[in-house]
Amino acid sequence: MKRIVATSLLAAAAFTMSACKSSTNTIPLLGAGSTFVNPVMTRWVQGFSQAHPNVQINYQSIGSGGGIQQVKAGTVDFGATDAPLTDAQMAEMKPLIQFPETAGPVCITYNLPELTQPLQLSAASITGIFLGKITNWQDKSIVKDNPGVKLPKEPIVVVHRAESSGTTAAYTTYLSAVSDEWKTKVGAGKSVAWPVGLGGKGNEGVTGQLKQTPGSIGYVELAYALENNLPVAKIQNLAGNFIAPSTDSTTAAINAFTSQLTQDPRTPIVNPPATAADAYPISTLTFLIVPKDGPGKDKRQALKNFLQYVVTDGQTAANDLHYAPLPDGVKQFDQQQLNQLTADGQPLQ
Repeated sequence: MKRIVATSLLAAAAFTMSACKSSTNTIPLLGAGSTFVNPVMTRWVQGFSQAHPNVQINYQSIGSGGGIQQVKAGTVDFGATDAPLTDAQMAEMKPLIQFPETAGPVCITYNLPELTQPLQLSAASITGIFLGKITNWQDKSIVKDNPGVKLPKEPIVVVHRAESSGTTAAYTTYLSAVSDEWKTKVGAGKSVAWPVGLGGKGNEGVTGQLKQTPGSIGYVELAYALENNLPVAKIQNLAGNFIAPSTDSTTAAINAFTSQLTQDPRTPIVNPPATAADAYPISTLTFLIVPKDGPGKDKRQALKNFLQYVVTDGQTAANDLHYAPLPDGVKQFDQQQLNQLTADGQPLQ
């Protein structure tokens, strides 16, 4: 992680120097963190920059843990994390705001070219695989999930994230919710002691491992699977339905927690109740973390403008990339947070 952060800091410094040389009117903004949100962040940066050519935004896709550390160190203007900061974590940092920016499914993808239809997996099969207790694709639990499907008789190779990751936090939060054994032995968090498997850095690294490893299975954000033509499994929810990851099924998961999210937007949206029959069970909100105050009125105003674009017009771009748009109640919370931003102690527009 230290090497990743150091590399990112050098890149950020180089970006700042080149931006300043290119134009005295250029406003550079630096961000870092979640790889989960990187596909839509790229789209947001492009969309905002077209309307604001004097603002140059550089986002480093290094993982949620790295983004949090860079915000804490004061080396970036904003960070992105799929695992929201707790009150205790926020108390250890300079005053900041934290708010959801979008939501998406953590999908389970695999390398089984023999299958001609989507794999179906129950909670019991998923936890058995990632605990290392289910080791072959013809295990009776997987066979039960996929009646009539000819499964290959070959070993299962688990792939997981190697670094501190908000995607891992969301995924292990789900595993802890559906398995007492997982909750006791492994638990939930950005980094866990995996019982089995190979590690890949970022969603990109996990995707690469999956593509080159026959019989493998792992978890990534949906956009990465689609861009790499990897199949995604249908996951059984509490209603007993096998649901594919999508914008609609993630929205259904969000809607199942509407009242809780109104009280605390950090509420996990995994494993929705059985009343949410169409909800995908491994969904997550992803968050932006931003220092409340900072130097330079023009720079801070540009930052606020970009973040407002993200949670308003930018939600359409998120939907196009299979992320779920934020509900109105969460958008209102986001705006309240953005209104707290200041520059050198003075309010922004």
